[in-house]
Amino acid sequence: MNAKDFSLEGKVAWVTGASYGIGFGIATALAKMGAKIVFNDRDQAKIDKGLADYKAEGVEAWGEICDVTDEEQVKAYVEKVIAHYGNIDILVNNAGIIKRIPMVEMDVKDFRQVVDIDLVGPFICSKAVIPGMIKQGHGKIINICSMMSELGRETVSAYAAAKGGLKMLTRNICSEYGQYNIQCNGIGPGYIATPQTAPLRERQADGSRHPFDQFIVSKTPAGRWGTPEDLEGPAVFLASDASNFVNGHILYVDGGILAYIGKQPN
Repeated sequence: MNAKDFSLEGKVAWVTGASYGIGFGIATALAKMGAKIVFNDRDQAKIDKGLADYKAEGVEAWGEICDVTDEEQVKAYVEKVIAHYGNIDILVNNAGIIKRIPMVEMDVKDFRQVVDIDLVGPFICSKAVIPGMIKQGHGKIINICSMMSELGRETVSAYAAAKGGLKMLTRNICSEYGQYNIQCNGIGPGYIATPQTAPLRERQADGSRHPFDQFIVSKTPAGRWGTPEDLEGPAVFLASDASNFVNGHILYVDGGILAYIGKQPN
């Protein structure tokens, strides 16, 4: 074992939905270890902002519109990347959405949209890159799962169903394609402090914590929310040669929530 095992020099990494947030943080971390970054989004304005933010971080990135739920768009996108860079060594299936709606109030179209993006999208993207990975004799697929791959909670039936399915898709890709030196693993983030979760962490008028903020901190042995930086090391590990015998595993980066039953009430 040496530092070179964690190097991503010469590797091409496609991080889906990496214009901002967790995907942006993971892509930046991979770039710092030497990877060339390509990303996609469904919105040109987000692509443009992402490119500017990568540039500000000193990262050379290539981004273009691609809807991960559209198989023909994904095929065309992958063909462009391979034509430009020669191959795709790493795929991070990060693109996803959540709709917090009680199950009996949720329209079927909303349920299907969440599953389509969070589960069918990773299937389509993985399907598109696996043949090239087989041909080149190696590949890394990292699926961004969730604690909801293991737990349920009010209002997230579609998200939990999709992320539970993504956990099993991860294991099945490992089962089918491990023989070709393709490793497929997942990262299960805990509650991460991002702009999207900022409203849940805002101080109340009396200076107290938001009730949900209090809940998360009390349930986390680390006593805090995670940050995008907390996901960088796990992502680099799973994208690098250091994890060549790790396959079909979900690495939960949750500050210990899944290991903890919670404090006894006073």
